[in-house]
Amino acid sequence: MRAPRGKLLLVLAVVLAVAGTGWGVGALLRSPADEAAARKPPKPSLVTAAVERRKLVSTVVVSGTLEYGSPYPVWLAGVVGGSETAQRATRAPRRGTLAEGAVLMEVNGRPVFVFSGKMPMHRSIVPGAKGADVKQLQKALRRLGYRASATGVFDRETIAAVSRFYAKRGYEAQQPTVELRQKRDDLRRTVRTAEEVLATERAALDQGKDVLPLKVKLANARQDLKEAEKALKSARAQDHTSEDEARAEAAESAVRAAEERLLAAQQELAQATATPTPAPTYDPGPNPGPNPGPTTGPPADTRLLELRVANARADLAAARSALERVLEEAGIARDTRLTELKKNVRMAREAVVTAEQVLRQARQLSPVKLKVANAQRDLDAARALLAEFSMTYGTTVSPGEVVFLPKLPARLHKATVKAGELVDKSVATVTSSTFVVSGSVDVAEAERLKTGLNASIETEAGTTARGTVTALGGRDAKGAVPVTIVPASMKGLKKLAGAPVTVRVTIGATDREVLVVPAAAVVTAADGKARVQVEIAPDRTKDVEVRTGLSADGAVEVTGDLKPGDQVVINSA
Repeated sequence: MRAPRGKLLLVLAVVLAVAGTGWGVGALLRSPADEAAARKPPKPSLVTAAVERRKLVSTVVVSGTLEYGSPYPVWLAGVVGGSETAQRATRAPRRGTLAEGAVLMEVNGRPVFVFSGKMPMHRSIVPGAKGADVKQLQKALRRLGYRASATGVFDRETIAAVSRFYAKRGYEAQQPTVELRQKRDDLRRTVRTAEEVLATERAALDQGKDVLPLKVKLANARQDLKEAEKALKSARAQDHTSEDEARAEAAESAVRAAEERLLAAQQELAQATATPTPAPTYDPGPNPGPNPGPTTGPPADTRLLELRVANARADLAAARSALERVLEEAGIARDTRLTELKKNVRMAREAVVTAEQVLRQARQLSPVKLKVANAQRDLDAARALLAEFSMTYGTTVSPGEVVFLPKLPARLHKATVKAGELVDKSVATVTSSTFVVSGSVDVAEAERLKTGLNASIETEAGTTARGTVTALGGRDAKGAVPVTIVPASMKGLKKLAGAPVTVRVTIGATDREVLVVPAAAVVTAADGKARVQVEIAPDRTKDVEVRTGLSADGAVEVTGDLKPGDQVVINSA
């Protein structure tokens, strides 16, 4: 009976041990809820800021460098002068202001002038050259007082203006070099030689046994034509021949004689008719006999006189008819003679044409014809080369003797070539005569900027100057946007070239004092309206709806049921 009791005690002891261990572990372990409750922070307090009334100015800060604006590297477009020899600076560019027509430098003793123009120099301007660069040069000469019509053609008038411009500045305009003069002489000799060869070959062709007789025949035909044309011209100038004129003169004399006879017969008849013949009368008185008193007898017989008049009229009509026949026959004879002479001219012309054709065929078939043709082609080619060369021969403007700058006057900022050095790179850098501030901002800030905004330029020495944003560039490789600000005045800035400055660009400002709260105090609710929380008692707030305005430097303009001194919540911990 002792064994079972011992076992029971042993089991009871084990149970008590397990229960004690469980109670101990349970006392040490806590639930997640208990743990979270134990770790919960204390109730947060409110962070507030006072509402203010003041003016608000929004700016963008640009860090930049004060320097002369519009830097522009100057290159020479080609050789200076007509020589292709090494281009060496004999007078280096000098710092200072460059006006239009000024001498930038000298190369090989020749000048390099500056003119205003957007198109760069890119070629030699030679006689007859045409283009926008020529017109640009002409306009520059006109601005300097030289007569040069802006035709875009480098003509004699422009060449004369260029020559006067160079002479006024103590230089001579570029004339043809020795090489060019020698080349022109060579081309002229080539033309003369080709002319001599052609003349020799033509003479040989004309003196050939197949050509010479035909050439003589053509000369005779031309002489015959000349004589036929002369005879026709003479015949046209004469109305009648000498024989016709003699016949006409005789017929005219016969007419005049007939007219005279008719006139005499008419006069005799008129006298006979006007004076009747007196007849004797007898007195029947105591002494009969003839009475010589004034009595008229029968009229006189005029039939013979009338017959004479009629015959004279008939003779006159016959003489006139004979004259008309003579003149008509003379006209017919003249027409016949002219017709014959015209025929002779036509035949002579046909003979000339025939002789020319025969001679031409003979020349074409002659073995010497090929030599003549070759000599003619050589002459044409030589003349064409001389004409082409002559078009560009004369006073020229070498590509390196003129530099067109976008804007003048300009300031020569730095010379990059010294006297004695070869000119194979940029020779100088020019700038505008005014200062600019060159800086950059990030893209977000650049979106708030625009040209025309006012700015305040602050130097490290404490100098402040007003300025204006004049340009915004494109984003560079680093993601920044270049900004250019131009000072309103250079007073006090001339000695600060290259100095760093800080620019504050005003992008907005209130014209009066307004209510201002920290930007962190404004919350946009789900309905899209802006609100702020105003502390009305410790740990007690109320929402106030506001309308926002200009923001700057972490503050924002607001309007609503607020007053200066109100505490608005900007953060809750």
